[in-house]
Amino acid sequence: MSDFAPLGELFASERSVYMGGPIDRQKLWYWVAGEVGSWSLQGFGSWGIETHDGSFVGQVGINKPSHFPEVELGYLIMPEFEGMGIAFEAAQAARAWAFEELKLESLVSYIDPKNVRSIALATRLGGVIDPDGSLPDGETAQETAVYRHRRAA
Repeated sequence: MSDFAPLGELFASERSVYMGGPIDRQKLWYWVAGEVGSWSLQGFGSWGIETHDGSFVGQVGINKPSHFPEVELGYLIMPEFEGMGIAFEAAQAARAWAFEELKLESLVSYIDPKNVRSIALATRLGGVIDPDGSLPDGETAQETAVYRHRRAA
């Protein structure tokens, strides 16, 4: 619950446009509840990222809500922590966990083609654009690019 307030600020701002926002606190509540519930329902989900002193940095996750055709490696970092390599390190750890624990051969990252920071991170992680990858329900190739992460990466 301590992460809810900073997430609320982020998702109320224009910075959340690439994450499905801006959204109000009610929609954020459902989003957070879905993230937490994913662990019980699917055996995987998201982890909060914090500094050693407990400051909320962001989150990284292995996700598959009902409208996603594939399991996704997702990440978000609060603006004040961007550019420090935290997202890269957290995403590497989450990806390794998914390959080892879930025995997945690949993951995807669904990214808005205009989100250059997220594309750069997916590429740095070894993800490659998959033009034949299935899109989340209701999304188009103009809205969403599929970056594939393979076990060998």
